[in-house]
Amino acid sequence: MPVHSHRFVEEFEGFIGFGLNDESDMDTVVYYLQKFSDDRLMDLLRQRLTGEEREAIFNLLSGLLRKHLSEPEYHRYFLKE
Repeated sequence: MPVHSHRFVEEFEGFIGFGLNDESDMDTVVYYLQKFSDDRLMDLLRQRLTGEEREAIFNLLSGLLRKHLSEPEYHRYFLKE
């Protein structure tokens, strides 16, 4: 059984667009992140991203994880331990 899931992007039928309201903004961020992390897209992008771009993505994501998750949450929800 897979450990990771991307159900939101598969099931969401609402509005995707940023700047209308907080709820749509949150839905759009989740939608974009799940689309962005698609294996086939990542296979393509990983060959094209510069070192600076990879570092910026890593720093943004790891910074958000440190800011918003406790250590146990990090291990449970991100590392899936």
